[in-house]
Amino acid sequence: MEQIGLAAPGAELSLWALFMQAGFVVKIVMIGLLAASVWSWAVMIDKTLAYGRMRRAFNRFEDTFWSGQSLEELYRSLAEKKPTGMGALFVAAMREWKKSFERGAKSPISLQTRIDRAMDVALAREMEAIEGRLGFLASVGSAAPFIGLFGTVVGIMTSFQAIAGSESTNLAVVAPGIAEALLATALGLVAAIPAVIGYNKLISDAGKLGARMEGFADEFSAILSRQIDERSSAGQRAQAAQ
Repeated sequence: MEQIGLAAPGAELSLWALFMQAGFVVKIVMIGLLAASVWSWAVMIDKTLAYGRMRRAFNRFEDTFWSGQSLEELYRSLAEKKPTGMGALFVAAMREWKKSFERGAKSPISLQTRIDRAMDVALAREMEAIEGRLGFLASVGSAAPFIGLFGTVVGIMTSFQAIAGSESTNLAVVAPGIAEALLATALGLVAAIPAVIGYNKLISDAGKLGARMEGFADEFSAILSRQIDERSSAGQRAQAAQ
């Protein structure tokens, strides 16, 4: 166990002074917790802005989709880009639709199944991107208090060793060492509390975005299903007329 001396009575108890007086292990714990806190805030800010942009993109796409514009024209305009969100689901479904009819698909049921599968795969990819890095927030929220507690335990053990060596139990001498150790727990809570709140909020927002995409996928699947039935019926009538 590392050895540190006790602070002199009346020693400064500012956060910086407590950090500088802490042992090596406790310092490493504090630095790690500060880094985790900063990165958590960066993730939360980035995801909040990204979800806002995604909601606006969803609104624009839905306005265009339900405006009566030709699906073929919309597909051509989006296929040239790398669409995300609902656009990615739409392009995946239309690509499978076009490939199937170009190759002379004859089974409406198998075509509908392939279209649904293509949209499911696209939806899974989009959700993976939407929920990316949220696991880090969950990890910080659950682990940071225990990491801080570890730093506190190490710090208190070191302080007690120093107390035993000095043979002094004066509170003015003991308090700074205990404060140094408790600072690690405080930093753990500072890192964990925003991470937990941010994770709960962001995972809820991600779920709402996913629900919107699932709703669009179901509606678009129904539209394509009707068109498949119409084409199938038209083909059967043409064969009957011959």
